[in-house]
Amino acid sequence: MSVDRTSIQKAFDRQSEACLSLDGPFTARICRLIGARLGESSAFGRRVWSWPRQSLLPDLMPLRCAAALNFLVRMGKAPGLARLYPPHEGADDETLWRAIEATVAAHDPFMTAFLDSPPQTNEVSRSAVLLGGFLQVARETQMPLALYEAGASAGLNLLFDQYGFDLGEGREWGPRDSKVRIFSPWSGVSPPLDAAIEIASRDAVDLRPVDAREKNDRERMLAYIWPEQLARVARIEAALDVVAQSGLRVEAGDALAWLRAKMAAAPKAGVCRVVYHSVFAQYLPLDVRHALRAEIGAAGARATPEAPFAWLAMEAAPDRLGCELTLAIWPGGKRRTLARVDWHGKWAEWN
Repeated sequence: MSVDRTSIQKAFDRQSEACLSLDGPFTARICRLIGARLGESSAFGRRVWSWPRQSLLPDLMPLRCAAALNFLVRMGKAPGLARLYPPHEGADDETLWRAIEATVAAHDPFMTAFLDSPPQTNEVSRSAVLLGGFLQVARETQMPLALYEAGASAGLNLLFDQYGFDLGEGREWGPRDSKVRIFSPWSGVSPPLDAAIEIASRDAVDLRPVDAREKNDRERMLAYIWPEQLARVARIEAALDVVAQSGLRVEAGDALAWLRAKMAAAPKAGVCRVVYHSVFAQYLPLDVRHALRAEIGAAGARATPEAPFAWLAMEAAPDRLGCELTLAIWPGGKRRTLARVDWHGKWAEWN
């Protein structure tokens, strides 16, 4: 079922407002201009204005449009538009729109096809939030951790222990000489930083994993990082380099089937298995979300004191104004909220 132009216009307006609230004023302009001015003379325009109602919100279609333009700019294929992109922004709306319109005309088939791929970012600053959860698991279990990440994208957050963190008030964690430096001030009763974290193994899955070694994969992912957030772009590029040099690979597959297969293997005594994900559940159909949660619960029910199991999740808070970090450790399995956190991991308020 198709939506009318007014409904799609509202989707662009909502995305523009969201970008403004998350320090993305340039991307907000891009969304606003496309929503207000894009016609149906191009295949790209016709695809946009026929987007199905039932998937408008989860598909984040306005961000797909912005990312298609950013990809062409980053790849050097839209030099006219690139001259107006950060850090060279400053053109008025009319000038910027003419450059967007010319880019659509020159790359119509590519931009139309780009819309078919779902948004995929891998916000490495979320590692600062997940770190607190891993510290808590390590402190409570006193065991090495076997990590299993669902929806891992390029796997940036699997290598959190190779990054340097500034957590505010003079608190630091991780190697000081790391190429990846993450600032994320913690407040409240935060987890102790002196808990020893030893990583026993790292496994990850994604439906469409990003290969940090492949330029096209990297650039498609980086296209979804808002271009005005220059420090964020540089930080993620550095993290991609760390992954590329590490030999880490993310498996391609369905998260539910992957988890079932991984958890079917007998756990190793003296190691805590940790299944985790961040800003992942919202992209799953409701039935898959429930099935994944049931599978996690079943794995937890089989845990023993000698081979515990933990579930760490950074997902949207009930009010969707931010995220919350939750943790459950089996035996026991009581789920608790550890912190209220920023979508991108820029801060954490610990309980």
